[in-house]
Amino acid sequence: MITIKSEKEIEIMREGGKMLAGIMEELRKKVQPGITTKELDRVAETLIFKSGAEPAFKGYENFPATLCTSLNQVVVHGVPSNYKLKSGDILSLDLGIKYKGFFSDMAITIAVGKIDSETNKLIKVTERSLREGIKAIRPGNHIGDISFAIQKYVESRGFKVVRELCGHGIGRELHEDPQILNYGKKHTGPEIKEGMVFCLEPMVTMGDCRPDGRASPLAGQIKKSPDGFGWETKDGSLSAHFEHT
Repeated sequence: MITIKSEKEIEIMREGGKMLAGIMEELRKKVQPGITTKELDRVAETLIFKSGAEPAFKGYENFPATLCTSLNQVVVHGVPSNYKLKSGDILSLDLGIKYKGFFSDMAITIAVGKIDSETNKLIKVTERSLREGIKAIRPGNHIGDISFAIQKYVESRGFKVVRELCGHGIGRELHEDPQILNYGKKHTGPEIKEGMVFCLEPMVTMGDCRPDGRASPLAGQIKKSPDGFGWETKDGSLSAHFEHT
């Protein structure tokens, strides 16, 4: 069931979202060659508690950290480690907080040092596809309109959305209905109504799992990472991820 939030609840979530955005900006500044992803995790946790919020991910389905750090071919849910970032890496940071009983969730992908033009394009296209999805959120539209907008933009730029993972509703629970796929058809799915709150999170890859270039949900584009939590591309291609509440 999709919950409708009151104006007061939305104001709390807006406040939490601004807090989360500020924390993420501080983390962005820390991303540079030589820092470990575990160090970034410690910074994230310190900033969250300093802000008066709580980490949303630590302990959620046994996840061992506050911050998801997904490197290069890892799409989402990478576990922080002692790996030192190096120039040419791309790093997706995914962070959630709980503030006054409500959750906020956000992700960005960052270039570490210098990256090539195609990798930079991947990051820019993924970020822009999030904005295209946000444009489709208005009362009277449908969830499929969001999905269609994201897919259309990504594929028009020569990349593919990851089909096995999706966005979601959010509120008193971190993951609520509805699921928001990054591909779909216009005018399908639940109708969007005032008071609904969503997390859109396009996940985009350079590669694909079929030689003809068409995505195949049956074959799958991703596999479990060795850490047991992350999901990475099967073909080892780079992936980017952006998310806003």
